[in-house]
Amino acid sequence: MSMLYLDNAATTPVRPEVLEAMMPYLTRWYGNASSHHTVGEAAADALADARARVARVLGLRAGDVVFTSGGTEANNLAIKGIAIAAAQRRDDRRAHVVTTPIEHESVLESVDYLERVHGFSATRVPVDEHARLSTDAVAQSLRDDTVLVSIGYANNEVGTVQDAASLAAVARERRIPLHLDGVQAAGWLTLSADELGYDAISLAGHKLGAPKGSGVLAVRGRIPLEPLMHGGGQERGRRSGTEDVAGAVGFATALELAEAERVEASARVSAVRDRFIARVLERVPAARLTGDPVHRLAGTASFTFAGTSGEAVLLELERRGVVSSSGSACAAGSDEPSHVLLAMGIAPEVAQTAVRFTFPRRLNAPLDLVADAVEASVAAVSGTQH
Repeated sequence: MSMLYLDNAATTPVRPEVLEAMMPYLTRWYGNASSHHTVGEAAADALADARARVARVLGLRAGDVVFTSGGTEANNLAIKGIAIAAAQRRDDRRAHVVTTPIEHESVLESVDYLERVHGFSATRVPVDEHARLSTDAVAQSLRDDTVLVSIGYANNEVGTVQDAASLAAVARERRIPLHLDGVQAAGWLTLSADELGYDAISLAGHKLGAPKGSGVLAVRGRIPLEPLMHGGGQERGRRSGTEDVAGAVGFATALELAEAERVEASARVSAVRDRFIARVLERVPAARLTGDPVHRLAGTASFTFAGTSGEAVLLELERRGVVSSSGSACAAGSDEPSHVLLAMGIAPEVAQTAVRFTFPRRLNAPLDLVADAVEASVAAVSGTQH
C-alpha cells in the first residue's frame, strides 16, 4: 500500500488553485495594503476583494470579516474580545461565559484566562457519551450576567456535530452572543449565518487547502469587540498588524472552492466513511466508535481499541502505509488522555487507545485496505501487550 494521509483534521495540503491565486501577491503585487501608492493600492484592492468573497460565503457583510493568523487567534479574539467588551459595557468585570469541556484548547484556555485574569465565572456544560450537547442544558446554564456562549460547531477529535441553530435560538432569546468554533466544520457543513444564527464564527485556512497562518473571525458588526493586538489599527481597529494579503486571497479562494464542493463531497465521503466504520467494527473486536453515530462530520471516523496503546497502533499503521493520529494535533505528544474522551465518560486507560482517521474531501476510493491495516495493526499491538 502506498502512503495514505488520513489526518486531514490536523492540516491539509495547499490546493494548486489557491497557490496560483496567491502568487501575484507574493511576487508582483507584494505591497503593504496600508501604503498609498500603486503597489500598496493593488494589495488593498485584493484584500478588500478577499474580504467580500469570504463574507458572501458566510452571508455576512464584508466589514464583519477579520483576517487572523488562524483558528487559535480567531478563537482567542472572539472569546476574550467579545466577553471583555460586553463586561465593560455592562460595567461588570465579573461577567459569566458558557462553553463545554470538549472544546479545542484555544477555547478552553481563553475561557480559563478570563477566569484567572479578569475574574469572570464560567460554566462548562456537560456533553453525553457521544459528545452531543443538550440545548436545554445550555439554556439552563444562562444567567443574567452571561455575556457569551462559545461552542464548537463540530468536534475536532470525534467529529460530533452540534445543533448550532437551536443553540443560537436559545442564546438569541436571551440576547447573548453565540460564538461558533467552525474550524473543523468548514467545507463539510453549512456556514450560513442566516441558517445557523451565530454572532461570530472562527475559521482556519489550513483545514481547507489554504496555507497555515491564515484564518478568519467573522463577527456581526453590532457585536462590540475588544482587540487583543494593538498598533496601526488595521482590520477596522480589531486586529492591528500588517495584513497578509496573499494569505487572505488564499483563504478566500480555498473557502469558495470548499463551499462549491461541500454538498457533493459530504455525501460521497459519508458513504465511504460508513463502509470503513462498519468494516473496522466487524473485523476488530476491540474497536469502539467514538462520537455521535449520526450527527458526525462526513470526514471523521474515530475509535478506541481497548487493550492496546493508541500510539503503538499509530506506529503500526504508518508501517503499513497509513498516516493518522490519536486526536488533536495541538495536544500531540501529551501523556494525558484526551479531555474530549474523558468528558464523554470514557475511562482514562481506554481513552489512551484512541485513533482518529480524518479524510480529504476528494476521497473517492474505498478504504477496505485501510480497514485491513487497522485489523493487522491492532492485532500486532494486542499481541505485544500480553
